[in-house]
Amino acid sequence: MRSELLRASKTVVPPQRLARRSVLMKLQKSKSIIPGFGLTFGVTITILSLIVLIPLCSLVVYSAKLSPAEFWHTITRERVLSSYYVSIGTSLVAALVNVFMGLALAWVLVRYEFRGKRFIDGIIELPFALPTAVAGISLTHLTTTNGWVGKIAYDLLGVKLAYTPLGITIALVFIGIPFVARSVQPVLEKFDIQYEEAAVILGASRLRIFWKVIFPEILPALISGFTLAFARGVGEYGSVVFISGNIPYETEIAPLLIMSKLQEFDYASATSIALTLLLLAFVILSVNAVFQSIVSKRISGLA
Repeated sequence: MRSELLRASKTVVPPQRLARRSVLMKLQKSKSIIPGFGLTFGVTITILSLIVLIPLCSLVVYSAKLSPAEFWHTITRERVLSSYYVSIGTSLVAALVNVFMGLALAWVLVRYEFRGKRFIDGIIELPFALPTAVAGISLTHLTTTNGWVGKIAYDLLGVKLAYTPLGITIALVFIGIPFVARSVQPVLEKFDIQYEEAAVILGASRLRIFWKVIFPEILPALISGFTLAFARGVGEYGSVVFISGNIPYETEIAPLLIMSKLQEFDYASATSIALTLLLLAFVILSVNAVFQSIVSKRISGLA
């Protein structure tokens, strides 16, 4: 009997512990501190629909006014295809340049201490805050044959910067470099330097440490920054329209062609070209998601 009483006393749970346990169970069941999944999900869908989905669907509605043959003829005309080539080609080159420049900039800001570091860290985001038209006018004045930079390039190398694809690339590098720098910088800040120290102790060179230890960690961030810079460059208008010169079949960009169609009140053609750029943006982002997933799995050892 005594042993049975001892067993019963051990199984009895005090009321305070029961209350504490019930509170913990409630906290575990609630996945978020914001109550009401239905309400928050509804607000999210509403905002997403008003800001993103409905405006994008309007492109499809206006484009539907054209027959499939007319739509295909509109987006495959020689002048339109030339504008695609200019926008995509210059954006791709600018994004590749930004990968190296953005990585170097993020590396310096994270790994070194120097005077003016905070100023440089803050000025990186200037292309985000600066109106694109202001950036375009400024770059155009600098890169013309009478500008500070353009005059030097033309006198020494015989190269024209403004009103050429090279000038468009310069403008896209300017507006795209913050995407790469801000994508890589947090990863470098969180990187544990003990891995580098271990590699040094094992006798690895600096170049091998970078490629085998550091680069795999920052590769997903580099891919993300490259994709964002590339997608932004394809649709950029304000900072490019002045420096490009808008020469048909040479420096005319696709967004400018859309504006031209709107000024002519040809809304069907304008929305058709815009829909093509929208589909291109979806393809770019989808490829980015696939590459990031593959790289992340390889880094974590799951693939």
